Amino acid sequence: MSIIYNALSGALAAQAALATTSQNVANVMTPGYTRQGVLLASVAPYQSGALSAGAGVKVPALLRFSDGYKSLQLWSAASELGQRATAQPYFTQLEQVMGDEASGINSGLDAFFGALNAASTDPTSSPLRQQIITAADALAQRFNTLTQVLSNQRQAVVQQRQILITQINGIAADIAELNREIAATQGSGVNPSPLIDSRDNKIDELASMVALQVVEQADGSRSVSLRGGQPLVVGARAATMTATTNPDGSQTLQLGFASEVFAVPTTNLGGELGGLQDYESKTLVPMMLSVSDMAEQFADAVNTQLAAGFAPDGTAGTPLFEFDSTTVIGMLRVRPGIIGSDLAFSAVATAAGNSDNLLALIGLRSQPVTLPGLGAVSLADASTQLVARLGMSSQQNQAALDTARTVRNQAEESWKSTSGVNTDEEAVNLMQYQQMYQANMKVIAVANELFDSTLAILR
Repeated sequence: MSIIYNALSGALAAQAALATTSQNVANVMTPGYTRQGVLLASVAPYQSGALSAGAGVKVPALLRFSDGYKSLQLWSAASELGQRATAQPYFTQLEQVMGDEASGINSGLDAFFGALNAASTDPTSSPLRQQIITAADALAQRFNTLTQVLSNQRQAVVQQRQILITQINGIAADIAELNREIAATQGSGVNPSPLIDSRDNKIDELASMVALQVVEQADGSRSVSLRGGQPLVVGARAATMTATTNPDGSQTLQLGFASEVFAVPTTNLGGELGGLQDYESKTLVPMMLSVSDMAEQFADAVNTQLAAGFAPDGTAGTPLFEFDSTTVIGMLRVRPGIIGSDLAFSAVATAAGNSDNLLALIGLRSQPVTLPGLGAVSLADASTQLVARLGMSSQQNQAALDTARTVRNQAEESWKSTSGVNTDEEAVNLMQYQQMYQANMKVIAVANELFDSTLAILR
């Protein structure tokens, strides 16, 4: 009878192995599925004696082919890729606007100072004077357009950050619920592998949004925290992230967990959230300040120089530009009502044809302006250097993005080498376990023949 019991245990083990293999084959195209296998262990003999070979085979557990280190590498690569990919569209848009000849500040400055140079041939010419006002208005519009683009980008960053925070809170809640289900499933003896796969997929999705630290717990749950240690998920409990807008337009992030509130640092966040933060703080806000300072210093310099001269009728010079940092649409504009005859080109009140002050205005092109991150640069070079610095930052981010894509692809391939389903390998397993099942059924048939022969002898 022990022969039948042994063969029956072997057939049942082969059935379990075949069922596991069929599950792997069925999920060969399922994203994030981790392949499984059977753990076979021989059963010790129930009776003592040198001739007791054993009591068959058992399947104490199913194996889940997962490498924790490779999973961590996969999630880390997702964070880096999310960070770089999120910022690049903003870089590209700003590069196109600032580098466009039709809308760039450089072209506007060239046109304005070109009009001043043209007027120097005949300082009393009304058409040439009016052309200066037209060029000044066009330049002001270029500054305002760029400021509007920068402002729109910051609003887009704020909105995208808020959407990300909502998604982060939702995914954190899902992970917490999966932690609860996995702990309960393991306690009841049910295979939790599908739930673990779902949780790993959620963690991978969350990692693309913000860099994570993941720690495995004894009950099968996983604790998830930010890179700085602030908890996102502990057991079956999830934190809630919020963003508060400050008077200067920046946002402060906080994490509420249980009765505690944790401040979220604005540096080294990683993921899409970190990409938005880095772009806003390192590129967008400094660019907004630079454009605003450049417009203000340019307007002040022109107005100051005009105030030192005289109009053709001998009256003192009046301002050409008005600057208002509190508005985006009309930050810089030509003073309403000004006409060509108001421009003070003469350095002498009684000499209408004098152009000394006009020449001084033309010389402002080489006057230095002080901008954040650049220091003192000439007005003629300021915009060029801003565009160059933006281009350099964009190229660095693009290079990092290309590297991040490569690292992510390599991490995925490394993960698949351990956890992915290989159809060739599963085909071999099917044949082996089929043969195992057939062999054990043959043993049962032989055992039945022996049993029948023994009964025949006894008759």
